Amino acid sequence: MPKYTVDKVSDHIRKHHPRCPEFAVNFFAAEVAKKKWRGASIGKAVGITMQNYLRHNMTRYEGLLLAGVSREDARRLVKPKIDRMIRSWR
Repeated sequence: MPKYTVDKVSDHIRKHHPRCPEFAVNFFAAEVAKKKWRGASIGKAVGITMQNYLRHNMTRYEGLLLAGVSREDARRLVKPKIDRMIRSWR
């Protein structure tokens, strides 16, 4: 099970998401480095971490769930915003 170092993850993010703010690079790198990523490449681990954080903290996802929207529908509704945010860092 790969466990990625903060430095390796930071380098990956800076290479693939050069417009990602430095504070976010540091945050995401630390989050990825905390976990063992069974069967996940560093890119997949970064992508999952970014998407999860953005979904729960930068969209109306939680509110949709509280309003009774299914998890699948809530994810579908917020996905375009998450994709735009991540794309803006490339």
